[in-house]
Amino acid sequence: MSYVNIDDYDIYYESYGEGETVIFLNGIMMSALSWRPFLDSFKNYRLILIDFVDQGKSSKGRGEYTQDLHVEILNKFIEELNLGKVNLFGISYGGEVAMRFSLKYKEKLKSLMLANTTCYTNHLMKDIERLWDYAASTYDNKVFFSATMPFIYSHKFYEENNEWLKEREKLFETAFTKEWYDGFRRAIKSASTLDLREEIEKIDIPTLIIGGDLDIITPLPYQEEIYKRIKTSNMVVIKDSGHGSMYEKPSEFCTILIGFLQTYNSKISIT
Repeated sequence: MSYVNIDDYDIYYESYGEGETVIFLNGIMMSALSWRPFLDSFKNYRLILIDFVDQGKSSKGRGEYTQDLHVEILNKFIEELNLGKVNLFGISYGGEVAMRFSLKYKEKLKSLMLANTTCYTNHLMKDIERLWDYAASTYDNKVFFSATMPFIYSHKFYEENNEWLKEREKLFETAFTKEWYDGFRRAIKSASTLDLREEIEKIDIPTLIIGGDLDIITPLPYQEEIYKRIKTSNMVVIKDSGHGSMYEKPSEFCTILIGFLQTYNSKISIT
């Protein structure tokens, strides 16, 4: 649990274990804390959890920015910690940043892993962005919860885990301050012009794409588009899962990631 200062931003990160380095990039409402339940599953790797600017314990943004801010900070972070080549995983917003990073600094990556993400912000996402931005502007935790959670989780998970979700709503009351909401609004705007459809065809490192068949925010066809455009990619679909696949199907989620990490640079010959 440490900080590194990059471009006058204090960037918070946590490092666990030894072995090949795997960096996790958060979804927009997540932080390093979000991954604590998964630590034991990755004990054979050096797992690094990092908070973007405007996330978790990292510094808040200084005005509006684009996702390129995160890309440049991540590049300097890898250099500062002398990490060499790493495996990079990103979910949702973190996946968008991961794709941008791989396009600019692919020489620093061994592999790329993307879950529940998109290579462009479509009309549906822009309207969700406007809704979430408005909800955040109210600084009302109940309004924000009601505007965001039904999109993040599948209808099946929402009905079967309603008590757990109610506890999450209580957490919002203590964790989400005015400062947090202002940071969230800056972050969500940074993805509004995302369009990497033509560029990602240049990605040529081993890539894993994970989709959820009940994802509302980034529906399955958008994962499939990334798969079709990145020729070195493999794709796995988690059944009965929405946008929050790591919480809805944690065992499947970890199994897929670890399986890929163990085989992405192997040549399996079937004779």
